[in-house]
Amino acid sequence: MKKTMLISVLALLLFGAKTYPNDTDAINPHKSLSVQIYEILKKNPIALKSNETTAQIRFTLNKEGELVVLSVDTEDTALEDYLKSRLNYQKVEMNPVREGKIYKLPVRFKS
Repeated sequence: MKKTMLISVLALLLFGAKTYPNDTDAINPHKSLSVQIYEILKKNPIALKSNETTAQIRFTLNKEGELVVLSVDTEDTALEDYLKSRLNYQKVEMNPVREGKIYKLPVRFKS
């Protein structure tokens, strides 16, 4: 009888601990660079010549955690200028900052 009661209490405690609501406001997960870049670009949309355009962005981070665009590989020069002007020296959250590492990010725009 005591064993049954003990097992019941332990089961309730374990079940209660798993269903206790977590404080999700206190958790601030680290945003990946691609999500942060998406957030920057979606604020100012661009009018595209075609329905779908792609670009390959090469960038690095400086010691202040700012994007430094090295090159944009695309056939649309207006898109290249747009990406460089929107992303260059934008602050991103990256801890620790890996200064000098070159990142490549493919982006696709749909209209």
